[in-house]
Amino acid sequence: MKTEVREAAVVTVVVALFGALLGVLWWRLAPSVPLVGDVVDKSWVVYFKDSEGEQAVGVDGTFTLLALAFGLVSAVAVFLWRRRGGVPLVVALAVGGFLGALLAWRVGVWLGPTEDVIGHAKEAGKGVAFSAPLKLGAKGALLAWSLGALVVHLGLTALFGPREADPYQLPQPPAGQQGPYGPPSA
Repeated sequence: MKTEVREAAVVTVVVALFGALLGVLWWRLAPSVPLVGDVVDKSWVVYFKDSEGEQAVGVDGTFTLLALAFGLVSAVAVFLWRRRGGVPLVVALAVGGFLGALLAWRVGVWLGPTEDVIGHAKEAGKGVAFSAPLKLGAKGALLAWSLGALVVHLGLTALFGPREADPYQLPQPPAGQQGPYGPPSA
């Protein structure tokens, strides 16, 4: 059990650290949400350049799809490393995926445009489009990595994992010997 817990701790840390890579990819691949600043009654107002644009949803979708891909890759890697699985390993995949998604979210926001939208609007100028800060509107996307990893690991374990002996199957007697219920039938 100590070995399994140690392996689970390693998996948790390694999977979580890959969250930094996910954050960088999210920052690079997520669509830009254009905003425009304007002065109304001597104060700055910021609004979407395209009020019907789907870029904000695209930011969440990009994060979710990347997290699912990271979940798939981490589950395959963990399965190939430890085919026999085990509860600590599966918990490590779930916790590491969630921590990795949290790290990715924060790294993406940190690398993205400034969160001071009014200051950014003043800097860009009246009526000039600028990029909104990266924002994860769908917080449920933070679970995509963990859920993807668990589903893929479960499937791999079910299809290719080691099999246990069937407890209800009677042992076969050696060739030429008679079993407890008479000679083997042909």
